[in-house]
Amino acid sequence: CIQNTGFHEDDKTEDAVGGDEENRTSTVRMSPGREEDTYTQIKPYAGMPKEVLLLYSVQARYRLPREILFWLTIVCTLALVALTITVIVMSPRCLSWWQSSPVYQIYPRSFKDSDSDGIGDLKGILDKLDHFQYLNIKAIWISPFYKSPMKDFGYDVEDFRDIDPLFGSMQDFDDLLAAMHDKGLKLIMDFIPNHTSDTHQWFNLSSSGHAQYKDYYIWANCNTTHAPNNWVSVFGNSSWTYVEERQQCYYHQFLKEQPDLNFRNPHVRREMTEIVRFWLEKGVDGFRMDAVKHILEAKHLRDEPQVDPQQDPDTIDTEFELHHDYTTTQLGLHDILQAWRGEMDVYSREPGRYRFMVAESYDYEETDKTMMYYGTPHVKESDFPFNFYLMDLPTNLTGTGAQGLVNLWMANMPVGKWPNWVVGNHDKPRISSSVGQEYIKVINMLLLTLPGTPTTYYGEEIGMVNINVTIDEIQDPFGKFNPNASRDPQRSPMQWSDGPNAGFSDANHTWLPLHPHHTTVNVEAQQKDSGSVLSQYRALSLLRQTQLPLHRGWMCYIWSDADVFAFLREIDGLDKAFLVVLNFGADSVINLSAITELPEQLTLHMSTNQENYGMPVIKSSIATARGEGLLLEYSTHMRFNPGHASQCFVSEKACYLGALDILYKC
Repeated sequence: CIQNTGFHEDDKTEDAVGGDEENRTSTVRMSPGREEDTYTQIKPYAGMPKEVLLLYSVQARYRLPREILFWLTIVCTLALVALTITVIVMSPRCLSWWQSSPVYQIYPRSFKDSDSDGIGDLKGILDKLDHFQYLNIKAIWISPFYKSPMKDFGYDVEDFRDIDPLFGSMQDFDDLLAAMHDKGLKLIMDFIPNHTSDTHQWFNLSSSGHAQYKDYYIWANCNTTHAPNNWVSVFGNSSWTYVEERQQCYYHQFLKEQPDLNFRNPHVRREMTEIVRFWLEKGVDGFRMDAVKHILEAKHLRDEPQVDPQQDPDTIDTEFELHHDYTTTQLGLHDILQAWRGEMDVYSREPGRYRFMVAESYDYEETDKTMMYYGTPHVKESDFPFNFYLMDLPTNLTGTGAQGLVNLWMANMPVGKWPNWVVGNHDKPRISSSVGQEYIKVINMLLLTLPGTPTTYYGEEIGMVNINVTIDEIQDPFGKFNPNASRDPQRSPMQWSDGPNAGFSDANHTWLPLHPHHTTVNVEAQQKDSGSVLSQYRALSLLRQTQLPLHRGWMCYIWSDADVFAFLREIDGLDKAFLVVLNFGADSVINLSAITELPEQLTLHMSTNQENYGMPVIKSSIATARGEGLLLEYSTHMRFNPGHASQCFVSEKACYLGALDILYKC
């Protein structure tokens, strides 16, 4: 400091005190009582000692800016915390993977053969994973591939912890699962809790009377000529089979090679829960719970009441001739399913790894039983039960009929739950064959524009139809009992190309015949055709993901008649909305002038008739041809749903805030 010009001797400082005010300086004593330690300083400088800093820091011109910055920082921090909390609280729950994507069902015997034996396998599925990315599908459900004697093509399980050699090995499964996860795909497995194969180790031990396993299945006293009661198998005839070794009958709701497990035995429940854990540890993303309504039976084993009381009891041999009061949907069933849901929730705690659960139960007109699989407001069960009501479209092929089937689910679904839609699977005839190929595009548009999750059975994306199977060619055990009910026609090999065996296999013979039209109806050909069933399916799948009104907005009925079913998709706060017009009858023109919430002119975003793309549409005259579907886009500040609550449905309500481009609860 000696060389700093701001420092002066005391006598010079005293001379300067009486000088001009601008040159006035301050005198600071470094050490009390020591005159030689005092110095003067004109202004603050870098490296000043603490005493000098304190001298200047209390001055208003330094103190006030500092305090202002401090409190401004506090206020901004609190505001950011409050805004973050508000956004979190007000933001609707993000849609999970099983909500944002269609589910695609693979029947593994028929999807792709990699080893030239004429039967599809796991490596074949691995080879075709790009197909799902092309379709913008993220969720893949694969029908059973457990080790099995194949009496019911995998639904008769010999070992729940092994892969049948027909489909590959456990290493093949691990490779498939890893590849799917690498591509952002999710794997849903079939879980078959109701029964095992009669070759399963448990059944062999139970048949021999082993102390630990004797009650793993349902046994009752009987003889070779008299069953314990009149219960009938789903596949026909008595559901009881006599075993000489035990001198008793065992119960089977399906084939005699599929004995029912006894879920009233806690050891059985524990065993099946361990199997669920085994596959969850493997990394599977979800389960389809097969035939859940059959899991429990009444302990009293009474005869079930006949549908026709006058029918001779000895002539009853089909399930539709009895009321199944004692063999389906028994008390305690939902406790079992909720326990499995709890196990899956444990594995869902891993970020980004939610484990999905869907229940399969054909309850027909008893919709209340189906809705119970959603669980309760306090106890979670399946994410949704499969909705099979759209499979009745062939007998309800009108605009009014289609709306009725949609409303059957939406009106009965518990508030806040997520809907889903199915038009085909491995048990039912292909929808293209049931209603005609001319309607496949409009049905796909219905599936992909309704709220909820659509499920697509392999081949529906290209419009595959049933094959003809002769009696000598029947493979299905149900078909062997009743050829008219064979499920083989809808299980034919996937049609990939116009090459040999439709690109499905290099074998000389496939397990089921191919449809003759595979030379024109195949994936390869339709990828090149912008107007094909496949191209339209892909466009709708992409649109469903990108357009807010389509994947989480309101759905409102606005029209139905003998030919046309029309509904709106809108979301509060967003000007953009969609009108879906679907023709299930003859050529038609509808007038929607009475719908004041619609603008006079709409834009044709998509049509199942490609030549109509881009045409302007006037709401007073919306024309559709037979089997045509229109997706019309419009802009409006008026919403239809506030004034028509009885016509509108939403699962997870959300509003759009354009200023911030976010969704919020409303």
